[in-house]
Amino acid sequence: MSDPTSVPVSKKSWFKRFWSLAKPFWVSDEKWPGIGLLVTIIALTLGVVYLNVQFNTWYREFYDAMQNLDQPAFWRLIKKFGVLAVIYIFVVVYQQYLQQLLQIMWRRWMTAHMVDRWLANRTYYLWQLEQQITDNPDQRISQDINMFVATTLSLTLGLLREVVMLTSFIAILWQVSGPITLWGVTIPGYMVWAALVYSIVGTWVIHKIGKPLIGLTYTQQRFEADFRFHLVRLRENSESVALSRGEKAENRNLLARFQEIYLNFREIMDRQKQLVFTRAFYNQFAVIFPFLVAAPRFFAKEIKLGGLMQISNAFDKVKDSFSFFVDAYLVIAEFAAVILRLDGFLDSVQAAQERAPHTTDNIHRNDFAAAGLTLKNVSLALPNQQPLLDGINFHVKPGESLLVSGPSGIGKSTLFRAISGIWPYWNGKVEVPAGMHGMVLPQKPYMPVDTLRAALTYPEVPTDYTEEEVLGLMTLCKLEHLAKRLDDIENWAQVLSPGEQQRVAFVRVFLHKPDWLFLDEATSALDEGMQKQVYEALKLRLPGLTVISIAHRASLRDLHQREYDVLAKAEKTL
Repeated sequence: MSDPTSVPVSKKSWFKRFWSLAKPFWVSDEKWPGIGLLVTIIALTLGVVYLNVQFNTWYREFYDAMQNLDQPAFWRLIKKFGVLAVIYIFVVVYQQYLQQLLQIMWRRWMTAHMVDRWLANRTYYLWQLEQQITDNPDQRISQDINMFVATTLSLTLGLLREVVMLTSFIAILWQVSGPITLWGVTIPGYMVWAALVYSIVGTWVIHKIGKPLIGLTYTQQRFEADFRFHLVRLRENSESVALSRGEKAENRNLLARFQEIYLNFREIMDRQKQLVFTRAFYNQFAVIFPFLVAAPRFFAKEIKLGGLMQISNAFDKVKDSFSFFVDAYLVIAEFAAVILRLDGFLDSVQAAQERAPHTTDNIHRNDFAAAGLTLKNVSLALPNQQPLLDGINFHVKPGESLLVSGPSGIGKSTLFRAISGIWPYWNGKVEVPAGMHGMVLPQKPYMPVDTLRAALTYPEVPTDYTEEEVLGLMTLCKLEHLAKRLDDIENWAQVLSPGEQQRVAFVRVFLHKPDWLFLDEATSALDEGMQKQVYEALKLRLPGLTVISIAHRASLRDLHQREYDVLAKAEKTL
């Protein structure tokens, strides 16, 4: 079993990983609105620092007035505080608002970019073929992109704020703290050095304690995503599980996966307990530390109460700036895991595309439509290179109907995938007619979670078809009982029976009007009467349609002109 505190090894540096994810947005078409927002946010951030400097000066003046019992100065400073506070509130509110606006703009662009990469060249399908669905791409695109953008902005802007804050307050602290003599050595601006030493020691200790959290967080997110995936899978296959009485098996499986979450989280708890304990001590001791260091000068009457409070406030700001890494360690640990996952996602996309052999390289399109479909010495294999079929040769003219037969599992469905251009593991040559408008109907058609109208017209836009067209075809395919639910949004794969789903697929055929139709057990859930009615409607409504079917029913032989046996590699007229 691998060490959960470890992370995947890569030759790329952390900055290269981060920059490969962040850079594309800032060189895209949306860069100028993003840059404009970023510049405005930076200006507001600098405004916050300026106001903090003003508050620091106010501390000295206010406590000096209190020590001197100066009532007029007291009320003047109260008014000054009110003005500063109002300005500060407005600056902070709009800084956060514009930062959130930039965040959602960047996330929208990055999501579209990642989805394009995932869908390009059917990478999502290649992952499934090669069993590369690890770590759940849905989490990468939904959760990790959001975390990456939000954390990038918060950390970079936070770092900028702390650097400017440090620059401003280190000068103040140097000036107001003055020198101190220890063992005959005079140390100028000693509070600055005290803050630096205090922060360096705290940062080093917290880093040593918190470093394993990067690997633990990465592993936790992977376990969580895997657990969610299996919960969704159970929900989507609830009927099959129920019919198999598989509740106990599913319970064992889910609890075993949650046990991984539990054990890893306990390690995170133990590590975070040590980290929080150290941070709490670090922050609490920092409250009295400046008073302890400045007390000798105060009691020697070298500084007043206002000066002491100004030193305390300035020390706190300098300490916070020096301690940015300490305070943000948990966030940085999670951010590092997010970068690893997103970078791994893009690497997997590229690797899947590079590993896959051709999909359409050997598909030749003839110059004239009447040429038909020709397969020459086509052989198929599985992703692990295990052979499926070889020596497949047949020719289908436009308007003909061919039944492809053979034993289950021999590779008939895979043959359709190769012809359609989505199966990469094949050799030989496929010739298709010019301008071929083909459509493949699998045994279980895809049902989007959308309106029934959208499911019927998928993948086209529902507005491309009139309601009369849709309703008429629903009646033809015996779906008229669903006419009143056209605009209902449902998970139709769970709502409709297998037979209804196959009839929905045929509605799509009649709407899209292909000239080549590949039916892969597409009528297996229909009774033979409905099956015959659908095939006859195809001939009547789509004259010139070429139909190539895969099926095991003997009755389908009467609905086709020829049959090709992929096992015997023989063809006969029906």
